[in-house]
Amino acid sequence: MTKTTGTDPWPDRIRRGVIDGGERARRTWPQALLLALLVVLAIPAVLLVAPGFLGPEPPAPPPAAPEWQQAPATLSPHQGLRSLDASAAVPSRESLTAQVDPLLKADGGGGFTGIVQDALTGQVLFDRGASEGRVPASNMKLLTAMAALRTLGPEHRFSTTVTAGPAAGQVVLTGGGDVLLGPGESDAERVLGHAGLATLAARTVEGLQARGTTGEVKVLVDDSLFTGPALNPAWQEGDVAAGEVAPLYPLALNSARFDPAVTTGPRPQDSAITAAQEFAARLREAGAAAGLTVAAGVERSPGAAQGGADGGSGADPAVLAEVESATVAQQVDLMLRESDNYLAEALGRLAALATGQPGSNDGATAAVQAQVAAAGIPADSMKLVDVCGLAMGNQVSARQFAEVVRAMTAGTDARLREALDGFPVAGLTGTLDTRYGEGTTAGGAGLVRAKTGTLNTVLALSGYVVDADGRLLVFSFIGNGLTPGAAGNKVALDRAATALAACGCR
Repeated sequence: MTKTTGTDPWPDRIRRGVIDGGERARRTWPQALLLALLVVLAIPAVLLVAPGFLGPEPPAPPPAAPEWQQAPATLSPHQGLRSLDASAAVPSRESLTAQVDPLLKADGGGGFTGIVQDALTGQVLFDRGASEGRVPASNMKLLTAMAALRTLGPEHRFSTTVTAGPAAGQVVLTGGGDVLLGPGESDAERVLGHAGLATLAARTVEGLQARGTTGEVKVLVDDSLFTGPALNPAWQEGDVAAGEVAPLYPLALNSARFDPAVTTGPRPQDSAITAAQEFAARLREAGAAAGLTVAAGVERSPGAAQGGADGGSGADPAVLAEVESATVAQQVDLMLRESDNYLAEALGRLAALATGQPGSNDGATAAVQAQVAAAGIPADSMKLVDVCGLAMGNQVSARQFAEVVRAMTAGTDARLREALDGFPVAGLTGTLDTRYGEGTTAGGAGLVRAKTGTLNTVLALSGYVVDADGRLLVFSFIGNGLTPGAAGNKVALDRAATALAACGCR
């Protein structure tokens, strides 16, 4: 039985345990303190050597990309663009000029002229020598686009036909203005190659069979739709040798390129004969099963063109086969996006033919200038010596280009709207795809849409942008006499356009 003393509730055994434990604790606390100190000192050592046994610590997972940068799980419904708000604030001229003017600084020699306008009202918001005639480089294609859409119409197509020749056993391949022919089957989903020579050859065989034609067939080519010199004397020999352009004919494969993926270097010097040779090869393949053979070589036909800018002569009983190009609107888009000189010159000649003028260089320049004037834009001061912008003799002002862009974006002629899809998008498409990547211009990526222009001492940028307040602005900046290759000049143009995109300049 355990003995207790007084009112103490603890049994002696518990009391002795507490007392003995306290004595032991007093005797062992120095050892415990030493052990704790060793543990504290050991932890850093373990952390230092552990990676050697366990390998490096895996990197932290990257933060999740924002939703708008992630690949969509499903396609969203087409919503289109909202109509512009005419009540959106118009930038003040003083504020916008303060933003843009310091940025248009030439890197080395030369200088920039420029203009910014409100698209809806035409109000000038920035003007630096905007009425001065300047060498515009490929901004010239904006004028050609306007002329082609006004004279030919956005939905017009060009026919390449094959007709019975002047003698038995002959067929005539007639160029009707399509310089974007493909060598293979027609592809309705493409602009370049929309009409294919393999398809035309197969249809020609069917037409010959329907006529009971057998034996050997000779291919002739009729390229008489275009007249005058095939090479513009205003073009520099070095540009032609570099493949910037080639002699003009009313039919060509791949916009007069050997390979559509190779846009520099040598080009066919006779695109009509080159196309006819490819057609003859395709006709030989298609006709073999039908007992037809094709004579070696191709020749020019002495006859007049049976196709033309009116879409060809498909109703003529002499027509054996026909293929049609992509629409004028689609071709204009391609011309602007890729800055295709050959296509621009062809469209200029076709616009001339549509207005009763010769399909020559002089006819093209006269037709383009006349159509700009007919659109209500003063054009008397213009000097045009080509319609692609390769020539140094052209003179057009920044104000005239801005008015052309304004007519396309906000004018009353709905046909001109078809050009807007062709404007390169900053940092994304066409001749602007590799620009707007640095910090001072990234704010304009995806927002600025503009046609570029580049020659040795010339840079230009004309287009449109919706500013931070939702106001549509049109602009044109042109640099002449610039130091060749100076990196800062393109950046100056891009910074100025970026400033417009960010502008809430009240």
